[in-house]
Amino acid sequence: MCAYEPYEPLNVPKPFGENVWIVDGPEIRMDFGPFKVPFPTRMTVVRLAGGGLWLHSPIAPDEGLFAALQDLGEVRYLVAPNSIHYWYMADWIERYPHAETLAVPDLDEKAKRPFRIDRKLEMDARFDWQDEIDWLLVPGTVFSEAVFFVKSARLLVLVDLIENFEPLRVRNRLQRWAIQLFHANGSLPYDARLTFRPKMDMVRQQIGRMLDWPVEAVTMTHGKPYTENASAELRRAFKWAMPK
Repeated sequence: MCAYEPYEPLNVPKPFGENVWIVDGPEIRMDFGPFKVPFPTRMTVVRLAGGGLWLHSPIAPDEGLFAALQDLGEVRYLVAPNSIHYWYMADWIERYPHAETLAVPDLDEKAKRPFRIDRKLEMDARFDWQDEIDWLLVPGTVFSEAVFFVKSARLLVLVDLIENFEPLRVRNRLQRWAIQLFHANGSLPYDARLTFRPKMDMVRQQIGRMLDWPVEAVTMTHGKPYTENASAELRRAFKWAMPK
């Protein structure tokens, strides 16, 4: 049995705003020291004005998902948005070899499963989709994360900077206890916050820019998205990073 009650249906694009879909995927097990820790997965899909698809944090693929995406448009961009969420990029590149691949700057060295990186999400970089999707990079020491704002949907797309697990969906009692003990739920876990301290001046600057976006909804990889009071939820979630 999975540790989490899944956000069904899985591997199916679900509308989440104008020309935006989220795809909840299967649970994965990530290395945490000597242990394998379960996490739910989620991908975000944006259809750009030209009809091409922009895929954020691709999940484990299957033929049904490929077929569903084909009905939405042509996959043009594959995005590895932080230093942890990249594992399935190689699978998607194999299926869509002509898609442009984008990744945070350190993945060319850190990735345990290498994949082709066409362009890095560096702070001074600009992309041809940027009139529709604004973005910025929050730099860290253990992981950095590229944050995206889909303008038409007023949607903020995150990966790990907010984890919003719902306790009732956590089936494993030990996992539920660990989340309650070590996570500031609806925010970045306490231990992860410490890894950003050496770059806190830049982190504050970038998060301040993010909070200025007119966000009305937020999706993240782990847990329940925000569809109400998104701006207030963000300011609460990132209080740890802002000046006292």
